[in-house]
Amino acid sequence: MLNKKHLRLYAITDRDCLHGRDLAEQVELAILGGVTCIQLREKYISDDELLEKAKSLLKVCRPYGVPLIINDNWQVALRSEADGVHVGIEDAPVADIRKIAGEDFIIGATAKTVSQAQFAEASGADYLGVGAVFPSPTKKNAVRITPDILREICSGVNIPVCAIGGITKDNVREILGCGQAGIAVVSAVFAPDDVKAAAEELAAML
Repeated sequence: MLNKKHLRLYAITDRDCLHGRDLAEQVELAILGGVTCIQLREKYISDDELLEKAKSLLKVCRPYGVPLIINDNWQVALRSEADGVHVGIEDAPVADIRKIAGEDFIIGATAKTVSQAQFAEASGADYLGVGAVFPSPTKKNAVRITPDILREICSGVNIPVCAIGGITKDNVREILGCGQAGIAVVSAVFAPDDVKAAAEELAAML
């Protein structure tokens, strides 16, 4: 089951950030640096490849008690026995996944408005990813969310919120105090040469 503390420093993988470095090794370094949740995001590989990557990361995450979430593909998430899935607004409905996956499967949902957030909660989401709170290098066309909207969403739902989008060590303080349980980052953790040090620095700021 999801604990609010799992969302404190949520790291999302991106192979472009790794520049050929081994994914499992870098994920373990991120966890050692203070990352509390890992999301495996791979948009352009087959289900079988995604399944293998998920299984390899589970071997890393489970000993540390860190949940592994799969982006979008709830079928592979279930097949791999990952902890959950994160779905966007255009992806499979949360309620449909919940019916099939059961109550112990973590479902995260993207929300950009209070109404979207409340609908996701009513549908059975366990947490929300809200953003982009800053311009995002990984999603250049992402809709921006102001700190005021982030605050409204956090106060408008009973499930924890994770802020996402362009968050770095240089701007994270601008959104602290909006009510979110934590932050989700991609390049801020996985792009630096020293992933563990990057995670440690962000974790200390939270």
